[in-house]
Amino acid sequence: MAGRKLNKHWKGILLFLLPVIVLYGLFFVYPLGFVFTVSLTKWNGVSAMKFIGFKNFIDNFGNQNFQLAVRNNFLWAFALGVVQITLAATVAMILARRPKGWRVLRTVYFLPNVISKVAIAMLWLAIYNAEFGALNAFLDMIGLSGWTHNWLGEIETALPAVMFQEVVYIGYFMIIILAGTMSVPESYYEAAQIDGANVWQQERYITIPMIRSILVTAMTLAVAFGLRHFEATFLMTNGGPANSTTVMGLILYKALAALDYGHANATGATLIIVGAIIIAAIRRFLSSRDAVAESKQ
Repeated sequence: MAGRKLNKHWKGILLFLLPVIVLYGLFFVYPLGFVFTVSLTKWNGVSAMKFIGFKNFIDNFGNQNFQLAVRNNFLWAFALGVVQITLAATVAMILARRPKGWRVLRTVYFLPNVISKVAIAMLWLAIYNAEFGALNAFLDMIGLSGWTHNWLGEIETALPAVMFQEVVYIGYFMIIILAGTMSVPESYYEAAQIDGANVWQQERYITIPMIRSILVTAMTLAVAFGLRHFEATFLMTNGGPANSTTVMGLILYKALAALDYGHANATGATLIIVGAIIIAAIRRFLSSRDAVAESKQ
């Protein structure tokens, strides 16, 4: 019956969907197709495109800097998708218990997300400064002068330093997870307490299973942010030292600046493919039916 009604009104449905379809085609399908088309050519943006097949992809994967960038993108995806989400989930579950001042803490944790990433990167650039930075000054003050470094100028510390200044800002994902955590029925926890379950057991066997789909969504977003990372690395190290912090987004930017649109789009296409595979894998192996939704059926 429903199928007959759908067939009967398909013209009206199509009419309502047409604006969305047109916008989706213009601003997603066409640009995506253009990226993959240009990736198979040699083009400087002025002269005619020259089709060269997969040469740009072969050149990229044969380049040591590109291989390093791919590795760093995976490290970024892990740092944000696993470390940051774990921190955000932990803080969210603590705040969901409504400790004293939890509303203030919720605001404080989220506040950095309303500040420009450029401003935050410049702040950390000053903190990491080898001569006048607050971090080295603090280490000197507490008697750990031997721990001081040129944090962004040494290969061993540059990448962890850039990652740290992004991982610690957990507010965005904390709010998402907190909203899901606070939607879990209180009766579940009351029953668990009667049965003698402690706080850790309640979080492990009630909260985490109930917000599993929210955690998967947050992890998917975080991995996507990690794979497309660009701003902080560009502003703080520009890929240095010795390209140890370079990422695919930075290689793409430099190729565009050099008017090498073929290699730039090949890099972009690689990033899209890798991102789609990783995100699909996350959704495939970690997602499950929402326990909260099941409990309301």
